[in-house]
Amino acid sequence: MEFDHIEIREAVQALCATFPPEYHREIDEQRGYPEAFVKALTEAGWLAAMIPEEYGGSGLGLTEASVIMEEINRSGGNSGACHGQMYNMGTLLRHGSDAQKQRYLPRIASGELRLQSMGVTEPTTGTDTTKIKTTAVKKGDRYVVNGQKVWISRVQHSDLMILLARTTPIDQVKKKSLGMSIFMVDLKDAMGSGMDVNPIPNMVNHETNELFFDDLEIPAENLIGEEGMGFRYILDGLNAERTLIASECIGDGYWFVEKVSAYVKEREVFGRPIGQNQGVQFPIAEAKIELEAANLMRFQACQLFDTGQPCGAEANMAKYLAAKASWEAANACLQFHGGFGFANEYDVERKFRETRLYQVAPISTNLILSYIAEHVLGLPRSF
Repeated sequence: MEFDHIEIREAVQALCATFPPEYHREIDEQRGYPEAFVKALTEAGWLAAMIPEEYGGSGLGLTEASVIMEEINRSGGNSGACHGQMYNMGTLLRHGSDAQKQRYLPRIASGELRLQSMGVTEPTTGTDTTKIKTTAVKKGDRYVVNGQKVWISRVQHSDLMILLARTTPIDQVKKKSLGMSIFMVDLKDAMGSGMDVNPIPNMVNHETNELFFDDLEIPAENLIGEEGMGFRYILDGLNAERTLIASECIGDGYWFVEKVSAYVKEREVFGRPIGQNQGVQFPIAEAKIELEAANLMRFQACQLFDTGQPCGAEANMAKYLAAKASWEAANACLQFHGGFGFANEYDVERKFRETRLYQVAPISTNLILSYIAEHVLGLPRSF
């Protein structure tokens, strides 16, 4: 089929095979960061897939990037350690100046710099992005930032962060989506010089943080695009993010289905393999069916994105279907492994925790339903 991308799949699989389950298990137990794994992906060029060739990347599309992320998760790894670079760089690619792209993209492609972090969410606003309270006030050749962000991933393992802040108060704009701007933040300069980082321990081994800004100064040249248009710029990246998350869920789903299918063929109870029982077969079969449907919607969203067409509905649908399918596959896998599913050495409990996140983030299931109701079905806005 046209979206098989066999060569990419086989190459990523080969790299991932050099990091066996024991590696990911140990990282999880230590609450560590898979530094060697991310370094290997970077050196092989996979994390620069969407950077144009003129800047040292591969010039591939979201379709290929999604296949890379899928295979990482299908191999037993977790793309959450590095997927930020895929969709964050798009903001710079589409809206950055030539000087900014020349300054950052070749060094991101080579691995000299990591652009793994995006600062949008705030404690009191959540998904209601237009109500953010973090401000950036221009003073001479600098912007001064004050405010707070939460659930900001990979800050401690990134060099750069895309930051969304309000540059015009909400009561002074014609539309609430206007007056926000995006900036490139040099994290090494910012830490301890106006930005404090508070790590948030959580259920998944996923590095996420609360950020506090107290008169953080950002050079005016780090403004990306036009002042006040940041919300529109961010939306492009969010569609890419949701589609990539869908691909990761699909990878997880295949991992669970393959893992549990192999197990229930061998595990015997009452003198017969438990996979012979319809009560075992049907949940696995249902998860497989839903995975394949999600897979098709993922490629539909990718195709639209890569050809510059609107894809908000498809990106949201793909994320919804894939997260649901992977979670149902995870439940079946854990259930039919019985007690062994809870044992670390089987890796089921780790992957179970990891894939559960995607019912909540980067956008919750209910908000996707609200989006489809309003923007696809034309129903009255519910909030």
